[in-house]
Amino acid sequence: MAAEPSKVHAIYRYPVKGLSPEPLERTTLAVRETLPADRLYAIENGPSGFDPAAPRHQPKQCYLMLMRNERLARLHTRFDDASHTLAIRLEGDEAARGDLRTRDGRATIERFFARYCADELRGPPRVLNAPGFSFSDVAHKVVSIINLASVAAIEGVVGMPVHPLRFRGNLYVTGWPAWREFDLVGQEIAIGLRARVKIIKRIVRCAATNVDPDTGIRDLAIPDTLMKSFGHADCGVYGEVVEAGDIARGDDLGR
Repeated sequence: MAAEPSKVHAIYRYPVKGLSPEPLERTTLAVRETLPADRLYAIENGPSGFDPAAPRHQPKQCYLMLMRNERLARLHTRFDDASHTLAIRLEGDEAARGDLRTRDGRATIERFFARYCADELRGPPRVLNAPGFSFSDVAHKVVSIINLASVAAIEGVVGMPVHPLRFRGNLYVTGWPAWREFDLVGQEIAIGLRARVKIIKRIVRCAATNVDPDTGIRDLAIPDTLMKSFGHADCGVYGEVVEAGDIARGDDLGR
């Protein structure tokens, strides 16, 4: 039987670090850049020293994020590219809305998180942004790729469904055997007609993956399960875009 062709199953971006994933039908990959608007903003958890005029990569603990603030998963957020407006819904009702480019809009969002995360804050929350900067977990601008067969292998071990969005990837792919992505480190892959990505690093998973992305309940122990069952705590890989191009759901992956 012929092997299943490898394809892009889904594309996601995360405009505000730690908040809702947003599915995309298509997007454009630029050389040495993230997906457009991916981790464009973050919510500072107390003073971190971040300087928008001279931005630098900081540990994710400086921001509100799922590893420690699982209640974020209960929020449903949407970001509008044209207006930079962030809308936050909680239990079906709109809880806050603000233009993140304006002082008043940021203040509205900050007041919401000051209430919602009051017992988890180290200081006043602050909306952070800097032109051209991404609040990724790694200093390099990368695209994260999750192999759905590897997620299925984890499901086989835990004996229950594992939502792929626990891994907060940009691209979810089908057609690779489980853990095939690790063999590609140091190699380039083609995505669609023009884009090419060099796989540079395995992704070490943290406790954020223990949180159900629908309920906000910390119900699994993904890093521990990976280590005990597979001898590593990794799922997914980071890729650096080396040739630009448009990509879409259903695109083929090649070499």
